[in-house]
Amino acid sequence: MKNLFVGNMSFQTTETDLRALFEPFGQISRVHIATDRETGRARGFAFVEMPNDAEAAKAIAGLDGKEVGGRNLKVNEARPKSASSGPRGGGGGGYDRDRGGDRGADRGDRGRGGKQGGRFSNEDYRDSARQPREPRW
Repeated sequence: MKNLFVGNMSFQTTETDLRALFEPFGQISRVHIATDRETGRARGFAFVEMPNDAEAAKAIAGLDGKEVGGRNLKVNEARPKSASSGPRGGGGGGYDRDRGGDRGADRGDRGRGGKQGGRFSNEDYRDSARQPREPRW
């Protein structure tokens, strides 16, 4: 069973379009087009599952770089989702797995430049040669 990533798709590409594109290469188990949660629009990529590895390899070779809907498709084997992936690669959406869900407590001691959960702190400048100026308000 191979899971294929199909990227750089036209936003108007439908599931039936993808099935018609991949069926000449072999059997298809599942087609999933990624959509935006808020708008429901396609995000421009999809996943196609093919049960036969040889057929999947033929599909990759035959469709990678092919122009569909005015765009050159990018087709390759999908990589498994890593544990730390989240919105923009940001470590699982703010949930701190190492500390059992601490959410921001004690982040200054973990090599992030002394910032406390993304907020500004005067402690960031403690060892700096030049101290920050007083605010003007």
